Amino acid sequence: MPCGEDWLSHPLGIVQGFFAQNGVTPDWEKKVIDYFKEKLKENNAPKWVPSLNEVPLHYLKPNSFVKFRCMIQDMFDPEFYMGVYETVNQNTKARVLHFGKYRDVAECGPQQELDLNSPRSTTSERQTFYCVPVPGESLWVKEAYVNANQARVSPSTSYTPSRHKRSYEDDEDMDLQPNKQKDQHSGARQAGGLGGLHWRGEPKRLETEASSGQQLNSLNLSSPFDLNFPLPGEKGPACLVKVYEDWDCFKVNDVLELYGVLSVDPILSILNNEERDASALLDPMECTDMAEEQRVHSPPASLVPRIHVILAQKLQHINPLLPTCLNKEESRTCQFVSNFMSELSPVRAELLGFLTHALLGDSLAAEYLILHLISTVYTRRDVLPLGKFTVNLSGCPQNSTFTEHLYRIIQHLVPASFRLQMTIENMNQLKLIPHKDYTANRLVSGLLQLPNNTSLVIDETLLEQGQLDTPGVHNVAALSNLITWQKVDYDFSYHQMEFPCNINVLITSEGRSLLPADCQIHLQPQLIPPNMEEYMNGLLSAVLPSVLNKFRIYLTLLRFLDYNLSDDITKAVEDDFVEMRKNDPQSITADDLHQLLVVAR
Repeated sequence: MPCGEDWLSHPLGIVQGFFAQNGVTPDWEKKVIDYFKEKLKENNAPKWVPSLNEVPLHYLKPNSFVKFRCMIQDMFDPEFYMGVYETVNQNTKARVLHFGKYRDVAECGPQQELDLNSPRSTTSERQTFYCVPVPGESLWVKEAYVNANQARVSPSTSYTPSRHKRSYEDDEDMDLQPNKQKDQHSGARQAGGLGGLHWRGEPKRLETEASSGQQLNSLNLSSPFDLNFPLPGEKGPACLVKVYEDWDCFKVNDVLELYGVLSVDPILSILNNEERDASALLDPMECTDMAEEQRVHSPPASLVPRIHVILAQKLQHINPLLPTCLNKEESRTCQFVSNFMSELSPVRAELLGFLTHALLGDSLAAEYLILHLISTVYTRRDVLPLGKFTVNLSGCPQNSTFTEHLYRIIQHLVPASFRLQMTIENMNQLKLIPHKDYTANRLVSGLLQLPNNTSLVIDETLLEQGQLDTPGVHNVAALSNLITWQKVDYDFSYHQMEFPCNINVLITSEGRSLLPADCQIHLQPQLIPPNMEEYMNGLLSAVLPSVLNKFRIYLTLLRFLDYNLSDDITKAVEDDFVEMRKNDPQSITADDLHQLLVVAR
């Protein structure tokens, strides 16, 4: 069995070892998963795994073990692949079984041929997710993950930087010389074995996929390939993620941490071209119809790498300063959490002071901003989301950089955020709602395709008089829906599909907001600094990094803490509410009781 660092550099060698020991019995697949689980439990092992979020693609070896922190942007149709296949030596007629799991391409040794009619071959199913880096992830989160990662990487000898930076036109040029490309690839295989496997010869095609739309095909990519990031200006790789177990547990917009085998095989591009040419000969019209779907579902591996998932876990949060899992049972026993609980009051007092300065001396607004930042939808009763706390901060100076700098302060505190500038032009032109593109068979992202616990700051101070057209009206309605019901209705042309969410919305405005809010606070500045930028920069630089980290831990941790009302407090709340109704029966309603409970929480 390979040992040492082989599990990082040659995971397929480890898989081959278990497959060879256990044959076609299903045990080998479970043993592979258990092996990698145990490896990752070893001291700091996850920090040694190279991450696609931090390491450029051309620094990573093909077929090495990698991790990726991402959001599921779309789910493609399930696909079939050859789980086990048999090869025959053309000279000796010797037969060898191979596994197809965690691979895109089946590879045979010299003189070996794939036996497609072998009774020992099996067909299995896997699910493909299209995953993007977490939208709106804060810079401090990225930096903390980079600093924690101890993976040793250098530019890969078998995967050169030129391929990483190659333009689409170059892709087409290279595809005109498939034989040359195959020879290069074959040479790379001969240069280095895959863990325990030392195959030589030309790689052969493995997949028989579920739908013809999934057929791998790099069609004319002269138009730039849209990576479908929900927010503008996002960087990082998008990945096609192949999931083999428990894919029903995951859904669109879930944030995942994946561990698996990186596949960036350049042979895929050649196979794509060959398939396209063959299908065009059979039915040129059908080829044209499928072109867009094939282009989207099978982009070049150098642009959208594939990850064959061995282990995947859903992340409750992406705050690198806290343990990954903060469920109620674990948080009670976690030493880190129990230590931090003892200093909650002083941290809150310091945070209140910091936000009071950020809000120009208004301590009441700072109190409500803290309540807003720690609020979360803790449950739903029918359609009503309980726990949300949208704040409208009115009285913000117009034509000032105040809202921009306030957002920068929030960015320094929360793991993921986005500022939406609400102008007539933006409302009429921006795509807020994701919609289904049936031609390409994919979900086209919109600005509101955000993971849970994102802070969305809507800046109304830039709003001027003007006319909203139909898309503008739909966008404003979508924002209202998000705030009131914590859901976004994705547009599937023939119907709307509800996607529940948990997004903290803060609205900054001059007067009362056009959008609904759970609480309106009118800003009452105690000072107006002559230079807003200098003032806010000074405020940020005055806070020690260790104190800033405490603020970040506080705001994330409080969302996940268990919270219960004792019988005594429930009785007191009931009595108070009855008293309030007696004094003012017209204006005090059940909604007011709910708001008071949320604030108290």
